[in-house]
Amino acid sequence: MSGSLTYDLTLAGLSVGGAAALTGIGLVVTHRATGVLNFAHGAIAMVCAYLLRQFTVVWGWPLALGAAVTLLLVAPAIGVALERFVFRPLSVLGGDPAQTLVASLGVFVLLVGGAALVWGTGARADAPTLVSADPWGQLAVAVALAVGVGGVTRWTRFGTELRAVVDDRSLAVLGGIDADRVAAAGWAFGSFTAGLTGVLLAPYVRLDPYGMPLLVMEVMAVAVAARMRSLPVAVVVALGLGVAQSQLTRLHPAGWAEPLLQAVGANLFVVALLVAALVLPGIGDRDALPRTATARVATPPGAWIVAVVLFLLPLGLAGSDLHTSVQVPALGVVLLSLVVVTGRGGQISLGQAAYAGLGALFTALLAAGRFPGLPRLPELAALAVAVVLVAPLGVLTGWPAIGRHGLALALATFAVGVGVSRFVFAQPYATSGLSLDRPAGFDGDRAYYVLELGLLAAALLATGALRRGRTGRALAAMRDHASGASAAGVRVPSLKLTAFVAGAALAALGGGMLGMGLRAFDATAYDPVRGLLWFAAVVVLGADSALGALAAAALLVGLDAGARGGVAAALIGVLAVFVGRFPGGPYEALRTATSRLRPRRRATPTALGARVRRRLRPVETGPTGRPPAAGRPDGTEPEPAAAPPGAGDRPGPDGPTRTAAGPRSATSGRGTTSRGPSAPRTPAVPTPGSLFARGIRVAYDGFTALDGVDLEVRPGWVTAVVGPNGAGKSTLFHCLAGTLRPSRGRVLFGERDITRLAAHARTRLGIARTFQQLAVFPSLTVAENVQVGAEQGRIADPAAVERALRLFGLNGPVRALPAQGLPTGTLRRVELARALAGSPHVLLLDEPAAGLDTAEVTALARVLRALAGDGTALLVVEHDLDLVADLADVVHVMAAGRVVTSGPAGHVLERGRG
Repeated sequence: MSGSLTYDLTLAGLSVGGAAALTGIGLVVTHRATGVLNFAHGAIAMVCAYLLRQFTVVWGWPLALGAAVTLLLVAPAIGVALERFVFRPLSVLGGDPAQTLVASLGVFVLLVGGAALVWGTGARADAPTLVSADPWGQLAVAVALAVGVGGVTRWTRFGTELRAVVDDRSLAVLGGIDADRVAAAGWAFGSFTAGLTGVLLAPYVRLDPYGMPLLVMEVMAVAVAARMRSLPVAVVVALGLGVAQSQLTRLHPAGWAEPLLQAVGANLFVVALLVAALVLPGIGDRDALPRTATARVATPPGAWIVAVVLFLLPLGLAGSDLHTSVQVPALGVVLLSLVVVTGRGGQISLGQAAYAGLGALFTALLAAGRFPGLPRLPELAALAVAVVLVAPLGVLTGWPAIGRHGLALALATFAVGVGVSRFVFAQPYATSGLSLDRPAGFDGDRAYYVLELGLLAAALLATGALRRGRTGRALAAMRDHASGASAAGVRVPSLKLTAFVAGAALAALGGGMLGMGLRAFDATAYDPVRGLLWFAAVVVLGADSALGALAAAALLVGLDAGARGGVAAALIGVLAVFVGRFPGGPYEALRTATSRLRPRRRATPTALGARVRRRLRPVETGPTGRPPAAGRPDGTEPEPAAAPPGAGDRPGPDGPTRTAAGPRSATSGRGTTSRGPSAPRTPAVPTPGSLFARGIRVAYDGFTALDGVDLEVRPGWVTAVVGPNGAGKSTLFHCLAGTLRPSRGRVLFGERDITRLAAHARTRLGIARTFQQLAVFPSLTVAENVQVGAEQGRIADPAAVERALRLFGLNGPVRALPAQGLPTGTLRRVELARALAGSPHVLLLDEPAAGLDTAEVTALARVLRALAGDGTALLVVEHDLDLVADLADVVHVMAAGRVVTSGPAGHVLERGRG
């Protein structure tokens, strides 16, 4: 009997595993062909299942004809249409992984909303059966597809082209590959497998617009476990999880373990998704959100007045029944949590619905006296305590954010949201018999709406506080460039945790308000699919806009209340699909379009007016009062260092200091020097010590990048590292800066071992750095960029900002301009000014002359010599040997991960040239 039961359960598990394998195959093929993790896979499966039912059950078509049209025509056509009209424009624009993520979520939301509009939100139990419950048919289909796809990708020309397109689309196109054809084929096959999964699952699961897409997204675990690459691994993991989940139903332990084991047995794919997303190495591990999607967008004039009037209208014009209106402020608070996490912090969070639901659940449990260890509380006190209890749980999604970005972080936060929904909200022991009343004195809709407006105002103030001041600038810096923020001294890991904890608190507040407004805890109101909808709505209406969050709340509640369910989701889906075209939100797109359409007429003065203008303004001047610099849209001058009060002025803790005349005089050109190559500098200001590398070794994947490198960066000296590409210069630089930990050896600052210190900790010790690729914060102004360095650096000196701006010629009108769009030379000065504003002892410069013209390089050399003369230790990694000859005291030549030559600049460089 036991053997028969085991066999039957194994067959049932193989059936589930076969369907999951089909999903994994489709996701892997789509990702390998296009680089896109298709979050809409489950929605496509649901639409195809509905279409087959429409063809056969409603219209009476033969099953074979309906299946052929659905799977061989409609499903591939959906994939081709998505590639052509949604994802191809994004790949042409640069293929930002976050924009493709939002676009795929937009497709998901659009298809879910469209299905709800067409077929309603109720579950259907009459879906046709394409393949019998016997698992061997499904298993054979999955294995055949995996073998076929594996053979095509490994041994055919198309497979070679597919791999080339994924690695580098633009390079593949230059090589003569039709990247559009390859991507379209990948999308068509991925959609075919999605449709096949949907029609196979429909007879055995709930067919509705929300349930099936979420079920298919849960089995995404098999593709993640396969690292989105290996089809055999995806198939084996899918079958193994299916069989294991089926076998777990045999276990019936007594006591507290029974409901937990039952929950695990029913949701093993969710557990696998959690493990795969949180433990396995991430996929698509690039930056979180497109920078333009989170940059500040100016609020339309008078918009807040309009918003206040609209939110007050229900109190004056509506009757006593405000059942719909009371949902808007509550949802607005929930969406403000996404503004904090996504708009301010730049982190993807697809699990905010879980925190909103926990806020409502904890409020109900506390008010009912059912929360373990706590007495029964009044409703308003219960809401406050629930917020305090949920806030620390933000670490569940904040902790993965420390080491994950982009798609990896999206998967991790989504997995947490689904896990909370399945293991908390769906369990009867936690939610059965719960009711939630409103606070005493606010039982009526009108009174409760007034209370909600007060709580919404408090949430808006808290959100606004995270945009202003030191914390606001640090969040913006982390959002714009996490590595640059860490180099400026921002504690990026703890700041990420802060953003997620604050977001969890706001979501819990909004969720509790929503539950009290509905007078019940409804788990479906906090479904993970709603979390995806909320995220898409906030992003498309302006991720960094509190006003956009309020507009999204009104839109989602108002449309679904005044029309058929699904209208709001469909509209948000349409906007999200085209997010790549207007990343700043609809208002920014409308404003840009209006400015382009506005006729630009240039006034032509009369002859008399022209003569008067020439007399009053004989020379056109730039912002500094001098003729505008050539090629400078901001009107700044190309030689910022020529203007400081003294060649040796530098920002220090006690104000500008004049250096003693060093052994090298300022040069008027490139490559000239007035002293012997080995003469040392004597610093005017004592410094704590040198920066040392001792026996540094770095090896990865069998390749040795550094092999026993020793180096000293001495105070008052300019130390240069040169060598060919691949010599190990950048690796050594990253070890010194703290962005890479050596496998052997030590990094010392004076006598202190800093080998294990993070980059931001080194900055706070006095070791600043710049980047080869500019690391500025585009959404902040020039002055705010420098202020981040002054606030987060070694010394918090309010006067350091003005000194640094003045030293680099940034104290004119350019200081108030956003960094985005400024010329490269200006941005180099901004980055240097930010590094110096923290008064560092050591300055590490990674190709500081990259992108600069001759005049700018000469000015840069003048500033760096002045800093060295003032006692700063400088390390320069540079390809420009003329700059090295003009600037460096000692030069180290690297090759094959070793320092092969060291000595005075003139001696080493002359020998190398000879």
